Amino acid sequence: MLSLPIHRSITFVLVRAHYPENVGATARALKTMGFTRMSLVKPSRIAVPEHVMARKMAVKSLDVLEGANRFASFEEATAGFDRIFGTTARRGVSGVLSPRTAAEMAVRLASAEQQIALVLGNEKTGLSSDDLERCHERIRIPMAADQPSINLAQAAQLLAYELFVAALSARER
Repeated sequence: MLSLPIHRSITFVLVRAHYPENVGATARALKTMGFTRMSLVKPSRIAVPEHVMARKMAVKSLDVLEGANRFASFEEATAGFDRIFGTTARRGVSGVLSPRTAAEMAVRLASAEQQIALVLGNEKTGLSSDDLERCHERIRIPMAADQPSINLAQAAQLLAYELFVAALSARER
């Protein structure tokens, strides 16, 4: 697996995940881009690494799934990070970054040995307004259709891909 310096500096944090399939699929999405650090904040009672469906969806990524840290609160999960990027599907949130712009910023910060958290909210409600306020940066994935959001694991995959591509580009400079 190709390892880049950013892989040691970026953690994906899933807040109140509801479905075990999304937790497992997120582990797989992260691993495909070389990321192995995942944390869970107050997952539903079934959205845990031990659930059979989480394990089924984490194809060749059980190490990421089983290595996920668990936290009781957003504050606990994000303590110690230098920069926190929160995702939102809400329209009208000011100062949002595109995934590409956020990835380029995160790669610059990670290259300076800063620890980065990429926070994704619950599949149904996203991050709470309070949690989003605690983030230094906000990311919104643009949508062509009037669909409110994309699947949690798909969002994680898209962000992991943009980070990977930005890191490769920075390495080539």
